Amino acid sequence: MVTKERIMEVLGEVEDPEVHKSIVELEMVRRLDIDNEGIVHLEIALTITNCPLQTAIEKAVNEKLAALDGVKGIDLVLGSMNDEERANFTAKLRGKSEPQAVPPMLEPDSPITFIAVASGKGGVGKSTVTANLAVALARQGFRVGVIDADIYGFSLPSIFGVKDQKPTVIGDLIIPIEAHGVKLISMHFFVPESNPVVWRGPMLGKMLRNFFGEVHWGDLDVVLLDLPPGTGDVAMDVHQMLPKSKEVIVTTPHQDASDVAVRAGVMGLRTNHEILGVVENMSFVECSNCNERMYIFGQGGGERVARELRTPMLTQIPIVSMASETHRIFARDTQVGRTFDELAKSIVKSARLVRLDPVTTN
Repeated sequence: MVTKERIMEVLGEVEDPEVHKSIVELEMVRRLDIDNEGIVHLEIALTITNCPLQTAIEKAVNEKLAALDGVKGIDLVLGSMNDEERANFTAKLRGKSEPQAVPPMLEPDSPITFIAVASGKGGVGKSTVTANLAVALARQGFRVGVIDADIYGFSLPSIFGVKDQKPTVIGDLIIPIEAHGVKLISMHFFVPESNPVVWRGPMLGKMLRNFFGEVHWGDLDVVLLDLPPGTGDVAMDVHQMLPKSKEVIVTTPHQDASDVAVRAGVMGLRTNHEILGVVENMSFVECSNCNERMYIFGQGGGERVARELRTPMLTQIPIVSMASETHRIFARDTQVGRTFDELAKSIVKSARLVRLDPVTTN
């Protein structure tokens, strides 16, 4: 005869798909009874009404219970948490009953490696580099988070193909969007379509701090920050909040882009950030028939930035047609995908990245 203890044991293997923790650990099992005929009567309290992932939870629970000897039927009810249950849920995720003054990921002893991706000017493909580097690191088994810190010019949701999605908000806790094995948060998710963000410095800093403290990131090995171009308020806030952050500088071969990229790098050096190296984007176009390279934006920009900052030139990324690529995330079996995989390997070595909880690579 099946017991409640056995049922709770197998339900402990069912995870909430958004936070990746057991529904038993999160106390989502509100009611459990077994009648004399072996029918299990069960109620699961979801975080919000009409939870978009309720089908996944329902399916997993039914499959686990149906596999148990002695279960003759399943009467599953999906409810939604009340305010008290929701508060307990968020407290369990945080590990404390109240938000902390300093988010755990910003504590000096945090094991997370932060890497800011910076450029001197817009239009050099910095966000595309950030997204594809993040995906390449995830393919190598790292747990990766990305913060779209370009508060005015956010583009990462579009690049990842999730611009029409919205993060789940549970009380005052935000669950980041997951795509291509990467956790992502962006200002895009919190402003009406096509509306501008009209904020000044202090408000920008507060939003950035919220991204660190009010988003449930779970366990991460590395966080990439897509900085706005230049050396403005957000870049300064990052330098102050993350004094141990490392940086990657993105430029194109063009002299104007490389001139201002040097300034962005110098700012990082003045705040004692370690510059991991320079990525030269839009370096060349390769002829598909003759394999000759055409240097549309000139040559030498990346090497000049690396020389001025006394840091390595990490890679050159070619210009390719975006028509065949989905949302500008390059598949690993493409030329550019392989380039980003090699870039990720270089970053792992230079940033001394360590998988805190090794996972299987794709």
